[in-house]
Amino acid sequence: MSRWVLGLTGGIGSGKSAVADRFGALAVKVVDADVASRVVVEPGQPALAAIAEHFGAHLLTQQGALDRAELRKLVFADETQRRWLEALLHPLINEYIRTELATAQSAYAILAHPLLVETGQTRICDRVLVVDVPEKLQISRTMDRDSNSEEQVRAIMAAQGTRDDRLTAADDVICNDSDLAHLDAEVARLHKIYLDLAAKPNARQAEQ
Repeated sequence: MSRWVLGLTGGIGSGKSAVADRFGALAVKVVDADVASRVVVEPGQPALAAIAEHFGAHLLTQQGALDRAELRKLVFADETQRRWLEALLHPLINEYIRTELATAQSAYAILAHPLLVETGQTRICDRVLVVDVPEKLQISRTMDRDSNSEEQVRAIMAAQGTRDDRLTAADDVICNDSDLAHLDAEVARLHKIYLDLAAKPNARQAEQ
């Protein structure tokens, strides 16, 4: 892939989406893995037909869309079914991501993925930016945002990679424990660096 790609990740409640939105406002193409996972199962897509055939038509809403909550219950309760679903969807999601990144018209592109490190998607990125917050703040923000209990939030965090693993994979880190002005300044600072790196492919992974 010739396009210079920044991998963007962070644990739940870290503010990854807020960072992605700010890069997007700077005219950077952001390819969101969560969006990709929804696009490949939209009505009319082959994957949706395969899911309905495999699990049953009860997984479709009256409008013909996928009942994602019901599917989630099924696959989390049965590892065999989860692996079947992953084998179906992962190649389609990866193809969507690669196409979107390769056709980006911006100076560089961003792959925003909550499981960037866990899925090995760092291999298609030239640099990795991690949005990080202290665990206590991560939990409180997610509880406030989603009205989840602390137990639910910790279960979601356990399903993601560890904070240490993300930080180990990072080339850059935004510590998102301050105000929005700090976030704006950090994104603006890093955007200048990435523009420079994207214009000089041989300088990949250069130190700031």
